[in-house]
Amino acid sequence: MTPRVIDAKDLIVGRLCSYVAKQSLLGQSFDIINIEQAIITGKPQQIFAKYRQKTEIGRPTYGPFIHRSARELFKRGLRNMLPYKNTKGIEALARIKVYKGIPARFKEVQTETLQSANVSKVPNLKYVRLQEITKHLGGK
Repeated sequence: MTPRVIDAKDLIVGRLCSYVAKQSLLGQSFDIINIEQAIITGKPQQIFAKYRQKTEIGRPTYGPFIHRSARELFKRGLRNMLPYKNTKGIEALARIKVYKGIPARFKEVQTETLQSANVSKVPNLKYVRLQEITKHLGGK
């Protein structure tokens, strides 16, 4: 079965994660590109404060460990929507590949987007891109 290629530009992270998690549990494979252009809705100050607080609590050797790349932030959210401690969840997570930007092999592939997860569904326009969050956390 060929994997479905989803362009995450202007898609809401939570809605994208829930859709991909449900479909991957049913056996579908996904390649998600442009993940740094995905968005998290809410007031930017509150979003940045939430992630900053997560990095400041605990001890450096014991965690919690917050990743500083958009790809890893997305994968953590996706993993939490799957039964990742069971075989079924591990296999579902292995069927999902996430890429920052558009790799060369996907330049000419027909991509799809999810209308149910598009930013146009949000009544307000307060949101932050994953790229901005990673810069705020000190990532590249």
